[in-house]
Amino acid sequence: MTEAALNVASFLLLGFLLGMRHATDADHVVAIATIVSRERSVAGSALIGAAWGVGHTVTVMAVGAAIIVFGVVIPPRLGMSMEFAVGVMLVLLGVLTLAGMGRAGSAAHAHAGAPGVHELGIHDHLHAHGDYLHRHPHGHGPGAHGHAEEQTPLARLDRSLLGRFTFYHWLRPFVVGLVHGLAGSAAVALMILSIIREPVAALGYLLLFGLGTVVGMMLITLVLSAPFTFTAVNLPKFNWRLRVASGLVSFAFGAVLIYGIGFAEGGLFTDAPIWEPH
Repeated sequence: MTEAALNVASFLLLGFLLGMRHATDADHVVAIATIVSRERSVAGSALIGAAWGVGHTVTVMAVGAAIIVFGVVIPPRLGMSMEFAVGVMLVLLGVLTLAGMGRAGSAAHAHAGAPGVHELGIHDHLHAHGDYLHRHPHGHGPGAHGHAEEQTPLARLDRSLLGRFTFYHWLRPFVVGLVHGLAGSAAVALMILSIIREPVAALGYLLLFGLGTVVGMMLITLVLSAPFTFTAVNLPKFNWRLRVASGLVSFAFGAVLIYGIGFAEGGLFTDAPIWEPH
């Protein structure tokens, strides 16, 4: 292998490793933790991470190729808007998670104090139907539960229009990855241009960078999913608290990003925005 080929191979490997490290950015971890908090299987969590990584790679490749090949220049306000969208997305993820957990928590008192439940051997505790966590008086004998498992809200959603599409479960992490890719693609492309001028090699770097983020995020989701999958079965109350905490963290982190990018000095909505791609 010639020295030039070795240098290119080393550079591409660096792109893969940096992509894996890029997956550990705080906003990425917060977003994927909020999503994976609803997942009850390790394999499903890994696929969620892969869906996020694929979405991220799509926009990094698209925007990065426009900058590298066509010399597209991104105006500061547009670049900051893409980063601002990440904050908005994190807030929405947090709100959706907290709203869902609020509905699950409100079920805890819906049937509290129902007459005769103890005489019938019926008890009341937090329990799960797949991904749906709720609470009501029930027993474990035939016909003692109070409703069939297919009558839960998530089961009804699975039978709706969305349930006809095999991959609808992966749509949310894919879209989140798309938004994150928009926010970081300009910085990645500009960094490549400062090192290598050959478009083909630069695009190869982008592709390896994207593959690295897919692998990195799959590993991260495997680690993050462990406490959620364990507590969902063994400690449902603690699982509920974990999911609420993930929603609160996502909301707070997104709010901080929104303020810092949009309203702080040099922010998007100021008279003189200052954009430093990162």
